[in-house]
Amino acid sequence: MMGFELKQYGIEVDNILRNGERSVLYESAIRLEKGSAISNTGALICYSGKRTGRSPKDKRIVRHKNSEMNIDWGAVNFEMDEHTFMVNRERAIDYFNTRNILYVVDAFAGWDPNFRLKIRIICTRAYHALFMENMLIMPTAEELASFGEPDYVVFNGGSFPANSFTTTMTSKTSIGLSLERKEMVILGTEYAGEMKKGIFSIMNYLMPLEKVLPMHCSANVGKDGDVTVLFGLSGTGKTTLSADPKRKLIGDDEHCWTADGIFNIEGGCYAKAIDLTEEHEPDIFNAIRYGTVLENVVYDPTTRVVDYGDTSITQNTRASYPIDFIANTQIPCVAGHPKHIIFLTCDAFGVLPPVSKLSPEQASYHFISGYTAKVAGTEMGVQEPSATFSACFGAAFMMWHPNKYASLLAEKMKQHQTQAWLVNTGWIGGDYGTGSRIKLKYTRAILDAIHHGSFNGVKTHQEENFGLSIPISCPGVPVEILIPENTWADKTRFYQIKNKLVNLFVANFAQFETKVSPEIKNAGPVL
Repeated sequence: MMGFELKQYGIEVDNILRNGERSVLYESAIRLEKGSAISNTGALICYSGKRTGRSPKDKRIVRHKNSEMNIDWGAVNFEMDEHTFMVNRERAIDYFNTRNILYVVDAFAGWDPNFRLKIRIICTRAYHALFMENMLIMPTAEELASFGEPDYVVFNGGSFPANSFTTTMTSKTSIGLSLERKEMVILGTEYAGEMKKGIFSIMNYLMPLEKVLPMHCSANVGKDGDVTVLFGLSGTGKTTLSADPKRKLIGDDEHCWTADGIFNIEGGCYAKAIDLTEEHEPDIFNAIRYGTVLENVVYDPTTRVVDYGDTSITQNTRASYPIDFIANTQIPCVAGHPKHIIFLTCDAFGVLPPVSKLSPEQASYHFISGYTAKVAGTEMGVQEPSATFSACFGAAFMMWHPNKYASLLAEKMKQHQTQAWLVNTGWIGGDYGTGSRIKLKYTRAILDAIHHGSFNGVKTHQEENFGLSIPISCPGVPVEILIPENTWADKTRFYQIKNKLVNLFVANFAQFETKVSPEIKNAGPVL
């Protein structure tokens, strides 16, 4: 163990491992953490306990006069008073002082040195330390020696519960953030993703103050330097489509758009592992090796082969690995200004076209809406999709009002002549249960057409309700699937479902209308 001290926080533990070697973290996890194991490919298998996903209702921000006017308080950003934050902080430190060993990770968030943050993670589990060494940008030996005091500190005492009788606590789980103290305290959840998304939330607050746009998106770059940014909620294909063998990956989840271009916030990837196969996701599958953390997966104790189809623990199985475990990656993870922005949606209603070109106002509208559709549960053979809207395609992490991010997006798109596209990776020929999902090879062909400029000069069909401009031909894609109503046998039902979707969009956007321009409001669908 290194002679590293944390006495400035009131932590008196003698054994502290700072930026540990993977072998030491592996050994510590196997020896100290129940159920941890090594897979047949050398990845570390760990379990997060009762919480196998984020706890958004337990995330709170300290209300302070210096920042309270900037926070979009409400259903996403819940408030916490400073006294409660300090109670939880002391509870975490008291817990740290009962441990025989603590792990510290000092690393950076952000590949652009002009905007990167120095982050310190203090945690009690070896797997959490390895996870954050994967997810952050690790300093060189020289950078670590001169690291100094961090910009933000995360006290992860997640193995110890919050006191549910503490003021404003609604459970034994708490993720508290103080922007003024520059600290985050985690209690009552061992789900590693809380640390990752907590840091993203911090960047989502700080970057707009610098006129930088933080984005919940993936990004890649072509051989000629053309950058594409892909927004999309879970299940839309954001990670799959950004891992394009013809383009270099910049990052799969979190980026910022500055006056110079874009940069990845993270140093790694946190990919979903459900139903993972080498055939369909070769890049991710081959990244699962020594150094990777597999979270909440099921494996054969004899062969140590992971069953990625087994969701008995959770459907939210994950793999965390350094970004350079993906072969075709741009390091450093920075690039120029986006030429294209793609909004991915998995429309299970079967209404939206596979591809459409958006005006700047439509881009702002769909960015604020953040639409996709998920398939509801099945009862007596009835299957019906449900709409999901998440502002800016990441409402859970946005600290300002969505219009703040939308305004920055519109400004940067105009300045750099960025073209926006809406790409539906969902259903055609009917809604879920009737139609079929668009083939991945067709969606890849659509992205190729965007990148190669194949839609330039192509005639378009003007869709009447959403006002979408739909190209009527695309290399490698059957012409008949490009206009949705042409693929439906029951045209009457198509228009009924379409009207339903329009009404869902209108109802959702009503909450934003008072803070957006009339041009953006009018860019939405109408009956």
